[in-house]
Amino acid sequence: MTLSTIAALSPLDGRYAARLAPLRPLMSEQGYMHRRVQVEVCWLIALSDAGFEEFKPLSPGARTYLLGLVKGFSEADALAIKEIEKTTNHDVKAVEYWIKSKFEARPELRACAEFVHFACTSEDINNTSHALQLKAARDQVILPALDALVARLRTMAHAYADVPMLSRTHGQTASPTTVGKEIANVVVRLAHARERIAEVRLMGKMNGAVGNYNAHLSAWPDFDWEAFSRKVVETPEPLGLGLTFQPYSIQIEPHDYMAELFDAVARANTILVDWSRDVWGYISLGYFKQRLREGEIGSSTMPHKVNPIDFENAEGNLGLANALLRHLSEKLPVSRWQRDLTDSTVLRNMGVALGYAALAYHSLGIGLAKLELNEEALAADLEQAWEVLAEPIQTVMRRYGVAGAYEKLKEVTRGKRVEAAALQALIRSLEIPAHEKDRLLALTPAAYVGKAADLARRA
Repeated sequence: MTLSTIAALSPLDGRYAARLAPLRPLMSEQGYMHRRVQVEVCWLIALSDAGFEEFKPLSPGARTYLLGLVKGFSEADALAIKEIEKTTNHDVKAVEYWIKSKFEARPELRACAEFVHFACTSEDINNTSHALQLKAARDQVILPALDALVARLRTMAHAYADVPMLSRTHGQTASPTTVGKEIANVVVRLAHARERIAEVRLMGKMNGAVGNYNAHLSAWPDFDWEAFSRKVVETPEPLGLGLTFQPYSIQIEPHDYMAELFDAVARANTILVDWSRDVWGYISLGYFKQRLREGEIGSSTMPHKVNPIDFENAEGNLGLANALLRHLSEKLPVSRWQRDLTDSTVLRNMGVALGYAALAYHSLGIGLAKLELNEEALAADLEQAWEVLAEPIQTVMRRYGVAGAYEKLKEVTRGKRVEAAALQALIRSLEIPAHEKDRLLALTPAAYVGKAADLARRA
């Protein structure tokens, strides 16, 4: 039965299906089967090169054919494996049988069919397949999406480096900054979080049922199976897996690297939640306008509305992603004794967690592309906030030893609407050098931004 996207239970495969198209072939069940086939094929080819008398090296034609099973793996192949699984009720065994079924017309491969899945436990195939899925999703979807956000935000930080903006610490008027500097803060944080994601080493183990090479050594007791497994795991694709070898495990790879990866993605997402809320507020204040889209409606009853829906959608989906990512990172490293199955069903939701993150990144990209800076609103806000100059005035007073500098400015400004003339009268009355008076008299809220512009351009 073919389902329409409108009948999908998850919005990732329904309403937002098109936006998740790059992730779907990597993190779906089809993607999982694809990686299982890849691992089985790599293991088989490596066994043929191990020097065993009973398994001679495969011919170039056989190698090309086997690698072609991986390269050309299709939805039809995945469905054929699912059909076998109806009988086996075991997904990894179904993959093994499907591979063997592809040997029927090839005598060379038919003769070595029993070396498919040789000495492997299902988890040798599964854990490496999960790592390959995560490597592809991270490198092809998550990191490029974050890089695009960092690049766009950096461009904005530089473009608006000199545009002054009133700060609002605790929601109250505070020392001015620039628009670019506030965006630069996000750029630096997000770039750092992105690097933490990229640095996580994706691990794989191929050491048998409980991690001790028991079955392997029963067949060839004098062979260095650990070195062999390391080579298969660490050799770059397509002849190896291009992962980092995990030497110690129970039946399953411990999943600590997964927890590290998911925590790193969640940290980047948290930074973007912070930014989504901030930019939502800036839109509310009128600091940013949003470019109109032809035919778009903001409210079913209020025709004037242009809502910041992209940032709201991003915030919501980042929250969903983090809820799942944090559950994954807390649950996956815990397994009873040498193996329990609670990780298996949880791992099938990795794509859901990353899917909500990718969806949020897409929404942020759309939202950022719509923004237009409203410099008039920014300037008007600053012009109504002369009280922020209490900070520089009292700081200069303290430099020159004026007693009670802070208290005097507090008395004049705290909780009051302050006019420029009142502050300037106070400055003229101060017992400080004339050139300092002149400097303070020339100061305006818009000019009191410290190194904000330099910091923004440096990001």
